[in-house]
Amino acid sequence: MAASFYLGDRLVGDSAPPLVVPEIGINHGGDVEVAKAMVDAAADAGAEVVKFQSHVIDDEMSHHAKDVIPGNADVSIYEIMAGCALDADEEADLKRHTESRGLIYLSTPFSRAAADRLESLGVVGYKIGSGECNNLPLIEHIAGFGKPIILSTGMNTVESVARSVEVIARAGVPFALLHCTNVYPTPPELVRLGAMSELAEAFPDAVVGLSDHSVTNYPCIGAVALGANILERHFVDDLTRQGPDVECSMDPRALTELIDASRIVWAARGGSKGPVAAEEPTIAFAFASVVAIADIGPGDELNATNLWVKRPGTGDIPAADLTALYGRRAAVRIPRDAQISWAMIDEA
Repeated sequence: MAASFYLGDRLVGDSAPPLVVPEIGINHGGDVEVAKAMVDAAADAGAEVVKFQSHVIDDEMSHHAKDVIPGNADVSIYEIMAGCALDADEEADLKRHTESRGLIYLSTPFSRAAADRLESLGVVGYKIGSGECNNLPLIEHIAGFGKPIILSTGMNTVESVARSVEVIARAGVPFALLHCTNVYPTPPELVRLGAMSELAEAFPDAVVGLSDHSVTNYPCIGAVALGANILERHFVDDLTRQGPDVECSMDPRALTELIDASRIVWAARGGSKGPVAAEEPTIAFAFASVVAIADIGPGDELNATNLWVKRPGTGDIPAADLTALYGRRAAVRIPRDAQISWAMIDEA
């Protein structure tokens, strides 16, 4: 049976359309009212869920983080996160607003304190980012809550992901693994959809998906054809906003397009080769049957001079069996252009 789980009331797995997760993350810049506006934009675009990041700075980073500057920024990661972090009251307010719009509130906790805050807020599941994929103590702490986990696996190997999966499996919680490339933005040649398929093969108990940092929807759409059941992209209500993740974010129009496209591709994937019942009307006129191309008398030999194949395919003998009739004899008179039936052929 294919892996699946419920995130709140939403089924996630092969039997449901892909869950598209617009990650607002820290694109709000630490302004809870901006964050709410982005929730509204996502809801209006058709989202079922939005995802944020939960940062409790002192529990998340040591002072050494003040010396680390990300590749897509010019200030330290400490300064970035301190400027974008929402406090507990703001996050509670944001979650209430999100749920008032009918959306599932998801967030990535970057520390034990952040995870505890989210648990106190009553979230229905947890997203763990690629940077924490090999943070086994934090994963174990989050898995202890007994709720579904969506784990991004960027910058990790199948072997290192296996250690995290073992921790989650011990807790007995359902989980998803998202392939990810942590390059901002990610060029197409580094997306590597084959890695997602590799995760699916290595971890059959996992729902699989793609967390993408590309600048278009195409990799996500392609991922659905390969089995992705969760798609995550950064989201912003207006691409003119400033922020470290805006460059690889989708706007409301792109979000709506991704939701629509993912559902179309999901509906189209799978199946097996063979005719379907809905093709029967087309089969009737598109296929060919064996017909007489000359008048044939009783006892006449059937051959290439008096038999050929023509549409429609409603005759008794399909075109593929034409040559099986050569050398046999007609049992009755067959007029030109008649469809040949087995009853017209001498059994001898």
